Amino acid sequence: MKNDVKKSDMELKDDVLAELKFEPSVRVTEIGVLVKNGTVTLNGFVTNYGEKWDAVRATKRVAGVCAIADDIEVRLPDSLRRTDGDIAAAATHQISWSTTIPAGNTQVTVREGWITVEGEVEWRYQRNAAENVVQYLAGVKGVTNLITVKPTLAAADVKTSIESAFARNAFLDAREVQVETLGSNVILHGKVHNHAESDEAERIAWAAPGVFAVDNQLKIGWSWGSAE
Repeated sequence: MKNDVKKSDMELKDDVLAELKFEPSVRVTEIGVLVKNGTVTLNGFVTNYGEKWDAVRATKRVAGVCAIADDIEVRLPDSLRRTDGDIAAAATHQISWSTTIPAGNTQVTVREGWITVEGEVEWRYQRNAAENVVQYLAGVKGVTNLITVKPTLAAADVKTSIESAFARNAFLDAREVQVETLGSNVILHGKVHNHAESDEAERIAWAAPGVFAVDNQLKIGWSWGSAE
């Protein structure tokens, strides 16, 4: 785990651009990066939604990023254009073939290349899987995930189980993250070093049996120099 560091906006911009170049699925020549006080704005365009997602994910990996504004536009070339019917059929097929997503629990609608998935599942990872299997399909311009998580297991000492998982985790400093529970709802407070740690803490919270919702209020705790 890295300690807090001090970076200028120019240094952070250089790091984000370097990470985007390092990500093989992203064409960095078509993406612009702006940084102000640790907030990174991504703009430009990509040829598919999967590349847009990968660019944001790569930016999250960079130490010092406090927030991300995703203004990247998806511009589909003619070779990747599909009708909404074709996209809906492909998305339904992908979901039905997934061993992670319960059969018959999700519905897909497509409008102008934008996929909306709805339904109800027991676990957060199943909700995420439904989005992951469709976002790289040809012709997709975006994905809205409206699947709700409704656990069948009763919540049993959620706070203790999450705190124990944090203590076991090699990636997190459990002393910096506080867990508050209101029945089956979890609220995370405290400070982490980067988005990767924040995402990991949220993943762990969702993994506790019986969790219905997670409110991630963790702060990204990097120190900043003057903007450039």
